Amino acid sequence: MKEIRTGGSSRSGEMSSQEAKLGLQVEDLWDVQEPQLSPSEKLNACFESIPVSAFPHSTNTQVIEINSDTSVAEAVKLMAQHKVLSVPVLDVDAPEGASWIDRYLGIIEFAGIVVWILHQSEKKDGSANTDFIPDSEPPMSPAVARAASGMSSPKYKGANPFDDASISGDFFEALTNSEFYKNAKVRDISGSFRWAPFLALQTSNSFLTMLLLLSKYRMKSVPVVDLGAGKIENIITQSAVIHMLEECAGLQWFESWGTKKLSELGLPLMKANRVVKLSEDEPVLQAFKLMRQKGVGAVPVVDSGGRAIGNISIRDIQFLLLAPAIHKNHRSITAKCFLSAVRSYLEENQKSTPILTDVVTCTTDISLKEIIMKLNSMKIHRVYVVNDEGNLDGVITVRDIISKLVHEPRGYFGDFFDGVLPQPLNSRV
Repeated sequence: MKEIRTGGSSRSGEMSSQEAKLGLQVEDLWDVQEPQLSPSEKLNACFESIPVSAFPHSTNTQVIEINSDTSVAEAVKLMAQHKVLSVPVLDVDAPEGASWIDRYLGIIEFAGIVVWILHQSEKKDGSANTDFIPDSEPPMSPAVARAASGMSSPKYKGANPFDDASISGDFFEALTNSEFYKNAKVRDISGSFRWAPFLALQTSNSFLTMLLLLSKYRMKSVPVVDLGAGKIENIITQSAVIHMLEECAGLQWFESWGTKKLSELGLPLMKANRVVKLSEDEPVLQAFKLMRQKGVGAVPVVDSGGRAIGNISIRDIQFLLLAPAIHKNHRSITAKCFLSAVRSYLEENQKSTPILTDVVTCTTDISLKEIIMKLNSMKIHRVYVVNDEGNLDGVITVRDIISKLVHEPRGYFGDFFDGVLPQPLNSRV
């Protein structure tokens, strides 16, 4: 278990990165805001004045996309190779000259792959080699139509979700070696689950819109479309926003917000009684089932005393699909066994400390700035809050942090969604 230690950090040298220059632009706008505005209102006004086209592109200058006839197996490899959680899917059957909205089927995520894997494990006979028949539903080719129900849950037929076959190494070995898995295309499984919303922004949309989509509206990433070229020119992720914020440390607008303690900001939003946990002796597939049921991206693994000993995230499904050594010697893959196997695999193959499965903790008396720096430096998406006894007291995600940066003005989106994206229960739109 890693703990975030409190302590000041100084910023030296010129702010030369693209993210820092963007922060300076916010600073200039901050200085001219009306004095009667609250800090929150000032930040909203600043981000509303900056077009989303100003957001720096990722270090990988080319936006990663896959064709709809790509196999599920290759999609998993691609996302793991590029260390991304999702990729846009191009419709290879789209007519020449089609608009961007008809060129993209949607976005495929590790979360969607997990749902598909669970579907296989939940079949009554536990077989991974039977033909997959998606739920019948009308075809929905336009990206907007897919986004309309992008957060719905799939339908399942399995009465007993975790029989012997579904929790054993045999299941994953049979699945990954089957022609079915190797040949199933991403377009073939689109009917078995609802894809992530494909709600693209135009370059002229504002930072505020983008930040609200990534926080209140729960989108993991937001594509930015160049209408002239009819293609995605940038994909802004929650992690990219955290990196930008870290680069802005030291600026007045950032410090007025980031130096506040978590307790002052009402964090964590998810308290101890709502944290979804998994016992170390439970099947690892139960972790992914809980993520799907509860709508979370990771679950802490706890021992018999209730103390967190590890963390399993949605992207960790890749290890069960790409690293046969993790499951070939295990009849029953428990959460504890999985964590140990992944750590060994990473040490042997990457020669580095496997932080992916570690639990990173903090207390509520540290600043938001320190949380941001830890999230960015460790490339993680959540920090678990513990009390003085070391017991779980809540969790803070990158989405929570972004949600504390901006707020949605009344009537802000108007008819922006136009039925495309499900509204949160507390929406004022």
